[in-house]
Amino acid sequence: MKLFTVLKNIWSIKELRQRILFTLALLLIYRVGTFVVLPGVVPAALEKNASSRSANDLLGLINVFTGGAFDNAAIFALGVMPYITASIIVQLLGFAVPYFQRLQTKEGESGRKRLNQITRLLTVAITLVQGGGYLQLVRSIPGAVSPEIPDGLFWFTNIIILTAGTIFCMWLGERITDKGIGNGTSLIIQAGIIARLPQAFVFEFQKLFGDNKILLFIVELALFFVIVMATILVIQGVRRIPIQFAKRMVGRSGGSLPTASARDYLPLKVNSAGVMPIIFAQALMFLPATAIQYMSGSNVDTGRIHMFNDIYSLGYNALFFILIVVFTYVYTALMINPTNYAEYLKRSNAFIPGVKPGEATSEYIDNIMTRITLPGAVFLGFIGILPSIAASFGVNQQFALFFGGTTLLIMVGVALDTLQVIESYLLTQKYDGLIKSGRIQGRSTTGVQVGQPQ
Repeated sequence: MKLFTVLKNIWSIKELRQRILFTLALLLIYRVGTFVVLPGVVPAALEKNASSRSANDLLGLINVFTGGAFDNAAIFALGVMPYITASIIVQLLGFAVPYFQRLQTKEGESGRKRLNQITRLLTVAITLVQGGGYLQLVRSIPGAVSPEIPDGLFWFTNIIILTAGTIFCMWLGERITDKGIGNGTSLIIQAGIIARLPQAFVFEFQKLFGDNKILLFIVELALFFVIVMATILVIQGVRRIPIQFAKRMVGRSGGSLPTASARDYLPLKVNSAGVMPIIFAQALMFLPATAIQYMSGSNVDTGRIHMFNDIYSLGYNALFFILIVVFTYVYTALMINPTNYAEYLKRSNAFIPGVKPGEATSEYIDNIMTRITLPGAVFLGFIGILPSIAASFGVNQQFALFFGGTTLLIMVGVALDTLQVIESYLLTQKYDGLIKSGRIQGRSTTGVQVGQPQ
């Protein structure tokens, strides 16, 4: 009954209802685009190639992220991954190049607009490169390209269409973020992942049911549930730093005396970076696949590159784990500035008991963030390589992709962020939250919040 009450409350809020419908409409447009095939491509040949390809190929993972558009040679075959890659490069430049540092920290709204323009231009350049590699891959499939279309026309038209498709996906994501609900880019990736989940689930069930191993299937579901719960706990985990506000009482002589006030706390997330590190790491791991597409048919030895193209190989998982840990620290440093926290507390006449205001407070918060980020980064890395561990224990490789890894983290992280937005609308309108406590803990806490630059 509570579920129906919550749904009724959600639907009764006009702005929230409009935002949800707007988001669903744009996601539907995206899903339709994943089935629109590029001109000159023969779908039957693509289906035959996809069915014969190894399940541990990185291209299969790319296909999961694009909701099947990659194997369909659709206009959205590259999805939003070039945009993600461009965002990675721009954010990393913010650490090394003073110009980008100034745009990120000192230019305010104008700086953010300039960074968005640079990211979009870089997205176009990356899409042109990846689009060329993708078309080379399509041409290498026997019978995939119609002989009736001239070679030059095939390249010229489809490279433009692929670039336009990626830019349109980027535009859809921005519109969802502005006028919809949740992060649009993440929701587009999640939509592609969820579209492939039922097929993998049914395939695993049929496999184990045919082998008379229903009990093993139940055990897999139980482990999957435990992994999801552990992922939620880490994503929502918060370290609370107690703080105290000092207030002053005016005496009879007109003077003032400092007195202690009620305690509050400063919430620091165990995983402040959210799902972005694993998205960033996965985007970089797509580079070997792009290199192989360009090298196909050449005399270049791609043996070592192929090792990083196998999502269940030791080399791939070792590099993937390291990238996730590194990007967790990088993105946390971008999102959390201890100096901003220290200045905010000082302006608010607040302090951490036992710690001097100013630089000492900044160092104290920085040390805590460094310590709590380590277990969060290691956990994200472990979840990232979990599909290969599950596959080694006999889980079907298609279902293993959802058993952990990028797919699970994206689904859980994006779902929590979207639910937090919905809950904020409910609480603003004086409705009960999505859970009994009235708040999704760890996503929007009641402690002191310090705004971070985006």
